[in-house]
Amino acid sequence: MLPSGGVEEQIRAGTLVVAMIIEIGVVAIIGFAAVEAFVRAAISLVRRDRSVVQLGLSQIRWRLARWFSLALEFLIGADILRTAIAPSWTDIGQLAAIVVLRTMIEYTLARDIKENSPAA
Repeated sequence: MLPSGGVEEQIRAGTLVVAMIIEIGVVAIIGFAAVEAFVRAAISLVRRDRSVVQLGLSQIRWRLARWFSLALEFLIGADILRTAIAPSWTDIGQLAAIVVLRTMIEYTLARDIKENSPAA
């Protein structure tokens, strides 16, 4: 027998758990990306050839921006999940604002990634 609150409440709880797991994954992605960038930057700064250092720093920024871009996409997904089950108009408005802001950041990162791509 289902506990009080029924199936809708279980689906809501499950959705919130999935959103929380995604957000934990985002924290891990950003944390690992930051550590990787820090280590690469430290190694790059030890090198003596300025052209190699500049190229290395550009690649570090490019890689970090790509990881941040991926993290933002996951965060948008988590926000959509949180709002998917019986949202109020306030929830929908907040989601819209969050998606617009994160999409603007994503666009800026994508432009930065393209400009700093090792192939560019």
